[in-house]
Amino acid sequence: MNIKPLSNHVFLEPEEEEKVTASGIVIPDTADKEKPIKGKVLAIGPGKRNSKGEIDPMSVKVGDTVLFRKYGPDEIEIDGKKYLVGSEDDILAVIEK
Repeated sequence: MNIKPLSNHVFLEPEEEEKVTASGIVIPDTADKEKPIKGKVLAIGPGKRNSKGEIDPMSVKVGDTVLFRKYGPDEIEIDGKKYLVGSEDDILAVIEK
């Protein structure tokens, strides 16, 4: 699969939340799941044009793990797998390891 986002859009692979709580309680698969808020950047666009017509570079890069707005990115499905597409503005932070 070769995805190339346009403008300041980001293509993300959502990370599923842990199925065991910190205290050891197992959450079954049948429980309602919240939308993910963490994911891995798979592809980025070139950036958004500013008022001078220049492209402002993206502040994230492919491979970054990021936190994003819960209802910001749009969910899409490709070959049975769910991905997220949103703008760079939907990203709140980069998680550094």
